[in-house]
Amino acid sequence: MTARSSTPAAVLAAAALLTAPGLARAADDASCATVRMPDPGWTDIASTNAFAGLVLAPLGYEQRVETVAVPVAFQGLKTGELDVFLGNWMPMQADTVDPMTESGDLAVIHNNLEGVKFTLAVPNYVAEQGVTDFSDLAEHADQFGQQIYGIEAGSSVNQKMKDMIASGDFGLTEWQLVESSEQAMLAQVERAVRGEDWVVFLAWEPHPMNTKLGMTYLTGGDEWFGPNLGSATIRTVSRKGFAEACPNLGKLFDQMTFTVDMENTVMAAVADGSGDFSEAAEAYVKEHPGMLDAWLEGVTTLEGEPGLPAVKTGLGLE
Repeated sequence: MTARSSTPAAVLAAAALLTAPGLARAADDASCATVRMPDPGWTDIASTNAFAGLVLAPLGYEQRVETVAVPVAFQGLKTGELDVFLGNWMPMQADTVDPMTESGDLAVIHNNLEGVKFTLAVPNYVAEQGVTDFSDLAEHADQFGQQIYGIEAGSSVNQKMKDMIASGDFGLTEWQLVESSEQAMLAQVERAVRGEDWVVFLAWEPHPMNTKLGMTYLTGGDEWFGPNLGSATIRTVSRKGFAEACPNLGKLFDQMTFTVDMENTVMAAVADGSGDFSEAAEAYVKEHPGMLDAWLEGVTTLEGEPGLPAVKTGLGLE
């Protein structure tokens, strides 16, 4: 009888110790210590991944970034081989993502960036010749070589553009989509700009191309890219059960929000040779340390210590 009555007391004593002020509490299980994140080779995701890595390290987590194509990234989240992706562009990726969220294979954590642009564009000198709308493309087919430059094969937006071409909208049925990496596409566009050749290409903001190229977004593509020049929301998504298994990380990623200016600043610094993405992200945070307050509210280290002072100490801000 005595032995049975002592068990509740022991449990209560342990609970009191765990909740006592000033004592460390394990925030996440050790299995959460490594955070696997994809990078499709996009400059904007390299920037946001760098911000995440900057915070994760002093919190005691290891960030492992894997360079994979977008379809592989979503498949990796579905199979549990990847944990968190900061680059779910909506509504452009809806055909891929919506079935995964409806089936429970993918979890939406947070809208991390609002109001971005994502549609076709031309250099300013082409726009000055009267090409400002999707409907203007067909009459200049020869000057464009009947080509639209897109990003990597298998991406949702490339399929959307193929469907647009095949549909007969805008009279582009004889046109070809040129698929390549972001870097290869932009290299081709830059070559065209140097020679003032005509080129139409997939463009988006945030990205340094917006200031580097001198470009004009085309109107009239609302049916295919959405209104307001393809205005998009970027979401943070994760593998099934990630936030439940790793609640501290779930809280961090739920609070990690970016701005167009923030990402543009980091990408421009890298493009200008001022450092790599991690260095550029660190420089931005040190100039705007207040952003950490919102990101780290209620977040702890892996060992359960307060997260904000740990990160500030790790970045030399305290």
